[in-house]
Amino acid sequence: MLETDTIKGREKDLAWKREMAGCKEIKKRHANLSGMDIEPLYTMYDAPQEEAQEKLGFPGEFPFTRGVHRNMYRGRMWTMRQFSGFADPEETNRRYHYLLKHGQTGLSVAFDMPTLMGIDSDDPLSLGEVGKCGVAVDSLEDMEVIFRGIPLDRISTSMTINGNAAILLAMYIAVAEKQGVTQDKLRGTLQNDILKEYIAQKEWLFPPEPSLRLIVDTIEYGSRHMPQWNTVSISGYHIREAGSTALQELAFTLADGFAYVEAAMERGLDVDDFAPRLSFFFNCHNNFFEEIAKFRAARRIWARHMKERFGAKNPKSWMMRFHTQTAGCTLTAQQPYNNVVRVAYQALAAVMGGTQSLHTNSMDETLALPTEEAVKISLRTQQVLAHETGVTDTVDPLGGSYYVEALTDRMEEECEKYFQRIEREGGVVEGIKSGFFVREISRAAYDYQKKIDEKEAIIVGVNDYVEEEDQSAISTLKIDEEVERKVVEKLKKLKAGRDAGAVEEKLNAVRQAALAGDNLMYSMLDAVKVYVTQGEIVKLLKDVYGTYREPLIF
Repeated sequence: MLETDTIKGREKDLAWKREMAGCKEIKKRHANLSGMDIEPLYTMYDAPQEEAQEKLGFPGEFPFTRGVHRNMYRGRMWTMRQFSGFADPEETNRRYHYLLKHGQTGLSVAFDMPTLMGIDSDDPLSLGEVGKCGVAVDSLEDMEVIFRGIPLDRISTSMTINGNAAILLAMYIAVAEKQGVTQDKLRGTLQNDILKEYIAQKEWLFPPEPSLRLIVDTIEYGSRHMPQWNTVSISGYHIREAGSTALQELAFTLADGFAYVEAAMERGLDVDDFAPRLSFFFNCHNNFFEEIAKFRAARRIWARHMKERFGAKNPKSWMMRFHTQTAGCTLTAQQPYNNVVRVAYQALAAVMGGTQSLHTNSMDETLALPTEEAVKISLRTQQVLAHETGVTDTVDPLGGSYYVEALTDRMEEECEKYFQRIEREGGVVEGIKSGFFVREISRAAYDYQKKIDEKEAIIVGVNDYVEEEDQSAISTLKIDEEVERKVVEKLKKLKAGRDAGAVEEKLNAVRQAALAGDNLMYSMLDAVKVYVTQGEIVKLLKDVYGTYREPLIF
């Protein structure tokens, strides 16, 4: 294009937008959930073509803006991984077989609150919570039951556990060994992202420094023994659920990822030995194009920093592979069938953004754990998307869209500004201690709630299109109170029947490894094999590391 033609084109573009500014509009301001103003029209001048090809690249090539695989879903569909686990191990095993029968292609374990907090089911603090929000797992015996009849060399498993993730991973390895499956054959993901716990989800067990050291233990162990296992799933999902914007989710998640890379390299690990097995976990909220741009920007930023900042040479170290879950915080108790629609749009955005794995929430999850019927509908949502809509026929179908490319660039630019702010805080760990992340998220959550209260943001069925008498009540899953009694009784029987000498010996080995700063995975694996419980190991480590109280933020 000649320079004179470019100038004329820009002038025409600006003239049209000036005229557009005088048109009547429904809303006073058009902005996405990150607060970025949205223009009424995007043209080639909003996404400069001079740099476009370099920023876009090709799928499967640096900087991976268009996807991490060359042919994406034409070659392999995303993993359909429904988050599941409730009551006791027997019930969870039954639900897993149900889901696999109906076409699920990966398992994802939800643990109950006592397990997440490193407390055994027979602890007084567990009273009333056993099996309620996930499955109760105290020992290797429970893990054996959960995966009974499920060949671990032929299924991919994700475990949503953090503070005591290394212990649960050790149990999973031990179950596999009992099945005759070696560690190098295991495929799956351990969430194991402790930094986001301090930032958003609040399920930490120890202070940040020893917690981070424990994460590096699993990274180191995985790089040596588990080549197909993702030892950390760096998670923005919970940051978003806590009230962050899409931009904050992007920036804080990537900052956490960089912190793990730095910590592992400080341990002496070569970046290319572990980075290919780092994965990510993102939320997919309601603003369709904002979410797609977030995913595309995330891949590009990660690739650039891994290559230029950390010196990674293996292209697999540059690739950001991620799981997506539709946004639980967008589900409403009012008119719950609307949630089916919300989840479908969010799933579409995740696929258009190039996710490798997807969980679609069930319509009743705002009320309780999902029923079998609800979880089947959410799985069918993915299957319809995969096989009936045609969105998998071409790679990155929105690539080149003036709007999407301009928004992707903007997300990247604003994300880099956040990195600079985090650096001024002294890094992620210091930002946690100073309350920086909590303040930022709290402010964003307040602003969003204010928009809802003032009807600047419309939530269908909540602050508009409200029905005086809700006719869409649905049945929910209820966990029988008998479950807790059975779990506790079973645990007490296990503890009474163990080899007490072996338990004491293996616990002492864990203590010595913790005091010496050795990699804890090896001693933990030995301990769980003699049915030491996760609560016993956590209690011991709290004696060594201490506990943590976050700063008060007002």
